Amino acid sequence: MSWKIEHRKNRNNGRKAPGQQAHDEAACGRRCGVFRLYRHYVSILLRSAMQYKASFLLGAAGQFLVSFNGLLGLLFIFARFSSVKGYTCEEALLCYGVMLLGFSVAQCIARGLESFPFLIKSGEFDRILVRPRSVLLQVLGSRFETNRLFRILLACGMLCYSLRHCLVVWTLQKAAVLILMLFGIIALFVGLFLLGAAISFFTIEDGGFLNVLIYGGSEHGKYPVDIYGKQMLKFCTYVIPYALVQYYPLQYLLGRTARWEYALYPLGAAVFLLACYGAWRFGMRHYQSAGS
Repeated sequence: MSWKIEHRKNRNNGRKAPGQQAHDEAACGRRCGVFRLYRHYVSILLRSAMQYKASFLLGAAGQFLVSFNGLLGLLFIFARFSSVKGYTCEEALLCYGVMLLGFSVAQCIARGLESFPFLIKSGEFDRILVRPRSVLLQVLGSRFETNRLFRILLACGMLCYSLRHCLVVWTLQKAAVLILMLFGIIALFVGLFLLGAAISFFTIEDGGFLNVLIYGGSEHGKYPVDIYGKQMLKFCTYVIPYALVQYYPLQYLLGRTARWEYALYPLGAAVFLLACYGAWRFGMRHYQSAGS
């Protein structure tokens, strides 16, 4: 009898207190609810886009051709020159492919932030504020760029070709650096979209000058940053950290440097994203209703 009592005590000691258990379950439910809600937003937008299949296919084809035109420009240059500042065509394709893939994914995720000024001017943002869900999640879920999917396929094709033909000795460590580079690019551009939305709290406009940094950066990102000169490299390192997610890890992947810390530079994009999120929170605190 005593061993049964002791066994019951040990089993109860392994349990959490009812309040703590309920708190953990609620926190887990909130986290799952966030992803479930965002997935629901995306599914609605995808179904909506599929109602007009011809429009979807034409828009996707247009985006594909824009990116394919950039690819042709790169190939024409390397058809005339065997290398550009020491970079071969395959190395440039690796750079362009990972940049295009990261930027396209960021556009799919953060397209709602780009159209955020319209939410403020139309008063729709006030309706979002009174809903019992994350404001940022609702803004992100307001739009999803389905026609960027063909650009993602093109970027994946470019990456597959460059990974096969680029003279890089691939190891698990270098594969991890490439993945970190990709996530760094996504974080960088999502941060820029978030910064543009934060500026809209004060200007009621989209901060159009950021389009130069966003779309100009993605366009110039098809080549390693150092081909544009040392001053541009400094700007892209200390102001808008394109070089942290593109140039420095690329040097490590291509074996142009033995500095292993270059492989960790894409983590700087996470710091940049947090700073942009801080700007968003600052704008939220100072937001005044659009009124009637």
